[in-house]
Amino acid sequence: MGILSNTASIYQYTIEGDLPSHEFDEWASQNLNQNRFTPIDDVPDEISTGWVQLHDPRNSDFSNHSAFIFENYLAFSLRRDQRKVPSSLLKNLVDQECERWLDLRPKLSRVPVKSRMEIRENAHASLLARTLPTPATYDVVWNIKTGIVTLASISSTVLDILEDEFSNTFEGLSLEAIHPMARAGRVLDDEHRNDLAQMNKAPTRDVLTQIKENKWLGWDFLQWLMYRTSTASSVYEVNQPGPAEMKEPFVAYLHDRFVLVNDREESLRKSTFIGPHNNFSEARQAIKNGKSIIEGLLFFERQDQQWFLNLKAEEFAFGSFKCPKVQIERDELTDPASERQAVFFERMSLLETGLQLFDSLLAAFLKERLFGNWPKLSQSINTWLNE
Repeated sequence: MGILSNTASIYQYTIEGDLPSHEFDEWASQNLNQNRFTPIDDVPDEISTGWVQLHDPRNSDFSNHSAFIFENYLAFSLRRDQRKVPSSLLKNLVDQECERWLDLRPKLSRVPVKSRMEIRENAHASLLARTLPTPATYDVVWNIKTGIVTLASISSTVLDILEDEFSNTFEGLSLEAIHPMARAGRVLDDEHRNDLAQMNKAPTRDVLTQIKENKWLGWDFLQWLMYRTSTASSVYEVNQPGPAEMKEPFVAYLHDRFVLVNDREESLRKSTFIGPHNNFSEARQAIKNGKSIIEGLLFFERQDQQWFLNLKAEEFAFGSFKCPKVQIERDELTDPASERQAVFFERMSLLETGLQLFDSLLAAFLKERLFGNWPKLSQSINTWLNE
């Protein structure tokens, strides 16, 4: 689902590189137009990737700044149209053409490899020309003020495509994934950030290495939250900047869905628990047997609003992130463009509030994990697991 939907899966990045010092709007407009989406409906191309407007995936014109710049945000979509030939259909056509080829050469009993490859290439081209492209769009929101880029997808394939397209479009800039250690560093002050660095098990800044070597952070975070949900208060305070007021209370807890895996086994067999749990007994037993929580459904409540998301703990991807429903008053006099802007700003405010609550919860965990009496707390957690 798109970024403007009440539920969307998202992944976030920071910008690496220097932005232009002046005429930023025009610079962005030119770059997006140079890498705009080109339809392939009337040409036999297999794939086309480029930028389109957020509110209209059929429009790839970025000459008008108001179409993609909303105060501190740049918002657009990556569109990718692709033709795919069904493998079974291709195989049948190749077999038919091979039979015809042999009928014309009765002395031969089989088609040579080179000839069969040519037949397959021709059959594929023929079917491709008759296949309609399938469109897909992925919304992107770039907060210029914070330098954070939010993508409405958590697919590793889509993330790779976006990173490449972004770098090709905005020369000199690249996207740096906000993986667990990076997010943890963002919610800490400079002094405590140095303490976090001492626990970084990755030898390099490479993102994949950082994720692989620091899985402990997400595992410990979800296990801590499970323990807190079962045995302690679920009330926390906002401690990170964002739409919500600092020190404002909110409720956070883990519920309904968990995925656990034993990372030390050769085959990663997952255990999934769905539905209401009796004091997390099944999940606790799985943890006692050596498994770690890699996914969990987190709930947040603030005032009369509720958010929930499926956290993929090893990379901090936010799946099925549901925010309070956007409610905009409409009347016959409201301009459609103004209405779209109002929906966009309301949606971004709700999304950023949910992320602010998550970051505040993460900071509360890090305070206990890095600077509190973690050995004593860890012992209490182990005692609870064995009850």
